[in-house]
Amino acid sequence: QLQLVESGGGQVQPGGSLRLSCAASGDTVEYYGIGWFRQAPGKEREAVSCISSNDGITYYRPSVKGRFTISRDNAKNTVTLQMNSLNVDDTAIYYCARFECSEYEVRWYDNWGQGTQVTVSS
Repeated sequence: QLQLVESGGGQVQPGGSLRLSCAASGDTVEYYGIGWFRQAPGKEREAVSCISSNDGITYYRPSVKGRFTISRDNAKNTVTLQMNSLNVDDTAIYYCARFECSEYEVRWYDNWGQGTQVTVSS
């Protein structure tokens, strides 16, 4: 069974960058859509980005387009989220999960890991 473990969170100043990594075990990421959602205190979960399984199509929520980049490394069995130009609104716990998505929408996600904290603060 696919298991996902997130890493790479931390605290950065506004305008800074972080690189989140999602390491998979139990199965191969290339067979799944994999992505990230986040949850800030007192707010609902929101899907951030995902990469589909067979064709590698990517989805980004509008507020992160042009700043975040998702990629998959099948050899390392990982999915990475490069986050640039971070702002305080990006502060949240970020979770890696199995996704079903297209370029325009996220249909569902499940099977997430324990999450990694991202804090953007001056």
